[in-house]
Amino acid sequence: MTKLDDLILVSIDDHVVEPPDMFERHVATVWRDRAPRVVRKKDGSDVWLFEGQQLPNIGLNAVAGRPPEEYGVEPTSFEQIRRGCHDVRERVRDMNANGVLASLCFPSFTGLAGQVFHKAKDKELGLACLQAYNDWHIDEWCGSAPGRFIRLALVPLWDPALAAREVERVARKGCHAITLCDQPAKVGLPTYHSDHWDPLWKACEDHGTIVCMHIGSSEGMYFTSMDAPIDVMITLIPLNVVNCASDLVWSPMLRKFPTLKIALSEGGIGWVPYFLERIDYVYDHHHLWTNQDFSAKRPSELFRERIVTCFISDRTGIRDLAAANPDNITWECDYPHSDTTWPRSPELVASELAGLSDEVIEKITHANAMRHFRFDPFASRPRERSTVAALRAEASDVDVRPTSYGGGSRVEAGSKQPVTCGAVVKQLTTAMMSPIE
Repeated sequence: MTKLDDLILVSIDDHVVEPPDMFERHVATVWRDRAPRVVRKKDGSDVWLFEGQQLPNIGLNAVAGRPPEEYGVEPTSFEQIRRGCHDVRERVRDMNANGVLASLCFPSFTGLAGQVFHKAKDKELGLACLQAYNDWHIDEWCGSAPGRFIRLALVPLWDPALAAREVERVARKGCHAITLCDQPAKVGLPTYHSDHWDPLWKACEDHGTIVCMHIGSSEGMYFTSMDAPIDVMITLIPLNVVNCASDLVWSPMLRKFPTLKIALSEGGIGWVPYFLERIDYVYDHHHLWTNQDFSAKRPSELFRERIVTCFISDRTGIRDLAAANPDNITWECDYPHSDTTWPRSPELVASELAGLSDEVIEKITHANAMRHFRFDPFASRPRERSTVAALRAEASDVDVRPTSYGGGSRVEAGSKQPVTCGAVVKQLTTAMMSPIE
């Protein structure tokens, strides 16, 4: 059994809170005055402004290091979040303190799939800013610490041909992962059941690029009702990945593009065994009238071969690894979101993987991520310096104790009643209407 200190951890789902100066060195001069910029509001929060739209850093998106009783959804300032959220050097120190070798970081203010640029009124401006974002992410964020970050790019959602060209452009920069909406119809785009996206799928196949579909990347927060406790929304966030998974299996894209791979980000794995059982049952009972044809394969086989899954904490899924395919399961830390296991990730994942073979543990903790994302951290850092123990030894001065960062008003302050979805929406709406200085 691999010892905790000897684990090598690669997280394929973390998040970056973009620093205020990120566009200064990457957007062309002609667009500089119209590029997204950070402003301080009268309530003390910082928001990005783009084409007149306010884009805040929501509290739950950057609570790593806060005591749980201070979690909330209020917009924050950069001073009210841990520096590792937006400062790459401090992020690496936080990764070391957590024993995490490498990380793939999804965007924040742009939307998980770059929806902000998709909604831009001026699409030429949107494309310029999207490419500037990618250049910042690849060249500065990832480039500042070779071997510590998996490169991830946005693509212009409004034009599959343009998206294909961006896949080609970033591939030349060593980036072989993109992020897309999990349910494109929710943002007014054609579904994955159509041939609309074929140029993009072809480019991803040609360049060995994996497509990441993060939970909530289309609809955002999903509320069953406004009087439901917010716990309902938090519970359902990963479970909603089933909708995306079902679309992918029954659409023609995976059969039409036989080497295309999809990563379902932050969706967990406990639901997979029943889902695979269900799609095979549906196929057996209904394909003669629904006109589905998987040839010699079963729907479950297609999923097991082509869909990469990941988990933060998922004892149920780990108990049935064989069903989900250990070759396609990866691990995530989710720093700095509210579900993160930082700074005790090694302890948690070691306890959940206890009893598995060293080979399977190696696959789940890092080898699968390295293979699927075409990422080799050991080219920059020797393996013996990449373990939990070696990394933590470099971070003995990093303070991981919970720290109060202050600021913001609590939802339903003083109330002992459960926080409701409606209260959260009201607070966010009120915050967004507050004036800018």
